[in-house]
Parts: sequence; C-alpha cells; structure tokens
Amino acid sequence: MKKNKASVRTEAFNGKSMSKHLFLSSLLVVLVVAGTASAQRPATTTPTPAPAAAAAANVNIPVSKMAVIYSDIFLDPKGGILKYSALITKLNSEFQKQKDEINQMQQRGQALEAEIGKLQSAPAGTPIDQKSLQLKSDQLEQLKKDGQRKAEDAQANYNRRRGELFQPLQEEVARALEVYAKARGITLILDAAQVPMVYAADSTDITKAFIVEFNSKNPVTASTTPPQ
Repeated sequence: MKKNKASVRTEAFNGKSMSKHLFLSSLLVVLVVAGTASAQRPATTTPTPAPAAAAAANVNIPVSKMAVIYSDIFLDPKGGILKYSALITKLNSEFQKQKDEINQMQQRGQALEAEIGKLQSAPAGTPIDQKSLQLKSDQLEQLKKDGQRKAEDAQANYNRRRGELFQPLQEEVARALEVYAKARGITLILDAAQVPMVYAADSTDITKAFIVEFNSKNPVTASTTPPQ
C-alpha cells in the first residue's frame, strides 16, 4: 500500500526522534561509566586525557535544478502535443457510431416524454387514453434503461481503448522529457497538474518549450497512430 507524503514525513520524524533518544541514552551511559571509573581511581593517578573531538564529517550537498510542467496542457488541441490531438481525433471517430445511437435514444426519450405530457394535460372533461398513456410510459421506462446500459458500456469501452492508444505515447513523452531534462542539467521535474503547488516562478515552467521541441522532433504522420 502506498503511503501518502504526510505519513512518510511523520515516520521520518519519528525515526529521527527515536535516533536522537537512543543517542542521548548512549551518551548518558558513557558519562555514567566514565564518572564511576574516575571515582574508583586513586587520587594520585594521572587523568587519562580526553580523546580529541572527531572532525565534522564533510557532507556533499547535491546541486539541483528544478523545473515545473503542466501535463494537462499536453492534451490541449491548440497548444498541446500534436500526437495527443491525433489520437483523440482517432478515438472519437471510433466511437462516433455509439455516440450517435445514444443521442438518438435520448431524442426518442424526449419525444415520448412530450407525448406523455400532452396526454396527461388534456383539457378537463376530455377522456384520457389510459392504454396509450401506459404504453408510452412503459416504452419510456425501457428506453431509459437501455440508454443507460448502452452509455455505460460505451464509456467503459472508450476508457479501455483510450488506455490502449495513450499508453505508448505516454511512455514516449516520458522518455523525451527525461532526455530534455538531462540536456539542460535539470535534476528534478514536478508535474503541477498532479502535485499541488503553492508557488512556482514562471522561469521554472518548461511546459511550452518542451511541447515545441517534442512536436518538432515527433511530427504527426499518417503512420503515427496505430490502426483501428
């Protein structure tokens, strides 16, 4: 199970606190033992000189260069990655037939609702065709059930197909982003579309620059998208 950042920080803090307590306990034992040994020595004994303090360890602090991207802009049909736009167009075309069928069912349902409403709002004294009213009500109820089931199936198939089309491109973009970062000495990239950020200077945003470079090196061609 993945741990959220808050729990990781809490565990790290608890780990440091425990280490500190262990260190202090060990130090206390050393002091007590040293005091006891000193009390047992004869007064004439020359005190053992204290060892020289250990030199502070040299810690190499890594030099880092951080950048920020907004991955949701990759899907922008105008300013995003062109390959994503091509895949979205392909994906929508594959499901256009299902979309049209669902729209037709919705329109038929609206028409039935209007017919039922007209029968129910007949002028006072006008006999209502109960048989026709019940028939239309049954048709509407069945149409709603069929429409909902069809829409749910279409959405599930759409999401599955979207994953099949997008996964290779997502991996390609990730590799390109790594190459882009290494070429510019960037050691850390944060996706502001996924990680909440309080502040990031505009100069750290590489989204547009990366998109321009990726599009120039990976043009959309007839063979870009996989066959249906």
